[in-house]
This record gives sequence, structure tokens and C-alpha cells, in this order.
Amino acid sequence: MTDKTKAVAVLTSGGDAPGMNAAIRSVVRMATHGGYRVIGFQRGYDGLMADDGIELEPRSVSNILQRGGTILKTARSIEFQADKGCAQAAQVLDAHGVGGLVVIGGDGSFRGAHALGRAWTGAIVGVPATIDNDISGTDETIGFDTALNTALEAIDRLRDTASAHERLFLVEVMGRHSGFIALAVGTAGGAEEILVPEVDTDLDACAARLVAAREKGKTMSIVVCAEGENQSGAFAVARELEQRTGFVPTVTVLGHIQRGGRPSARDRILATKLGAFAVTAIQRGSTDVMVGDVRGELVLSSLEKSAADKKGLDPFLLELIQVLAQ
Repeated sequence: MTDKTKAVAVLTSGGDAPGMNAAIRSVVRMATHGGYRVIGFQRGYDGLMADDGIELEPRSVSNILQRGGTILKTARSIEFQADKGCAQAAQVLDAHGVGGLVVIGGDGSFRGAHALGRAWTGAIVGVPATIDNDISGTDETIGFDTALNTALEAIDRLRDTASAHERLFLVEVMGRHSGFIALAVGTAGGAEEILVPEVDTDLDACAARLVAAREKGKTMSIVVCAEGENQSGAFAVARELEQRTGFVPTVTVLGHIQRGGRPSARDRILATKLGAFAVTAIQRGSTDVMVGDVRGELVLSSLEKSAADKKGLDPFLLELIQVLAQ
């Protein structure tokens, strides 16, 4: 998009992630620097369809870099998934003279953006923001590092209690169907077992290792479980382990505290780079793409492919789990 009479729009969609505000700030200031008007649509695709937009200027995004959540609010839209919803959104964008749309969110948001591209002729660029880190086309997603550090602080505190009471603690972390948070925080937190949905869990073997460790003098253990590991989550795993070991696990579900809070420096920097690069991609005429950071290089990938492809866990870390837990 090279016509500076056009506007750039931005919205946040799906689950919130620390660093979304930093991305919004970067989009607004980069687009304004390029001579474009900026419109922020509130509450994701629902706000876009309802024409709930506000003009954003550089001063509009002052002092939001350090804030969690998103100043534009967010939502998951069922109505937008229908063709009628996309057509309605396209009309709103055209009415405001928007030539480029930046969608900050995860895989569901990108599927919506890809669908919108079939109904609208403007440029659409996705910025990956989800604590789950399950989007291909980027090494990390905005929010992952902050969520990881939030979970790690909690596990460090729980380890103190587990050691004092000589107990088995089972900690459930977020991630939907992805084990990125579980694997990373389990490794950093010295967990004895890490259960992720990408790897079939042998609870008999897991229980045997926990019993053997206790017999060797290890008086406490931490098991980290990704929420997508079992349909009933950590409580179902705890029941299975209790039957096999005789230990009574204490279950802690960290839940949504992993989404909130001040974004880490790493997330702020990543969000700033990707937000600015999204505007650059629009200026260059790219559309139906997602921006990403791969080995320090800013890259573009297909929105549809980024949302559909499964990003794999670090195989070396997976192999190390049992070695380090001894």
C-alpha cells in the first residue's frame, strides 16, 4: 500500500498476551511516521464488524509499552467466521479508507484474517501474539517469554513448599494443545517430570521413576503438566499417579495469571520489531502474510500456513528431561 491517503487499521484478537500493547504502539508510530492515518478497532473482529474504531496517534499510545493486556480489548468472534461477517468487516474498512489491516493474535485470529482476505482487497498482515508459542513462522510469539517467567516464579515458590513438606507437587501450566510453556518452564524450574501433549505419556514409567527417586532419598518432586496433556488436566493425571505411587500429589493450576502482568524486555523488543515490520510489509504491498523473527531475521510467511502448521518442541530438551531429573 503506497497511497498515503489510505489508513492503516489495527486490532487485537483472541486470547490476550503480554506485549500486545507494545505491538500496537509500534504499529501506530511506524504508520504515522510513514504518513498514514491509524484506526484501532476495539474488541477484535466483533468491534470491526460493529465499526467500533478510534483514531490513534503517537500520543494515543504513550505509556502503554509496559502494560499487560491490550488497550484495544480483545474477543473471540463466532459471527465473524461466517461469510456475512467478513463482508460486513470489508465494508467497514472501505468506508474508513483503510488500505492495510494489522491483526495481532494467534492461529484463530489468523484464520479469520485469511478468510477476510477473500472478501476485501486491502493488505492484511498478522503479528503473532499468544503465550502458547504455537505459531509456525517465528521462533517465539509475543507473550511467551513473559508467561514463561510468570510460571517459573510460581514453580520456584512451590518448590520451597514441596521441599518443606516433602511432597509431590503437580503443576498445570497453560498452552492449550501445545507443550512449549510446560517444556521450557519444567526445564528452567528443574521439574522431575514434564508432561506435554506432543509426546505420549507413559504414566506407569513416570510413576516408577518417581518411586525410584523417593527410594534413593529424593523427598520431594515437581511434575509440570501442560493443560492439553489430558482431557481433564492435571487433576486426572494426579489421580492416576496416586494410584500408581501411593503418593498424594498436591495440584496447582496456574491458569490465567500466566497471561497478565508487565511484559518482559524480550517480549517488548519482539513486539516492537514485529509491529513495525508489519507496517513495512503493508507499505511494500504484501498481504495475507504473517511477520516473524527466525534466528534474528525478520521474515514473512503465509497466514494460512502459519495458522495450520504445527511447530515442534525442542527435541534436545525433550531428551534431557529424564537425564536432568536424576
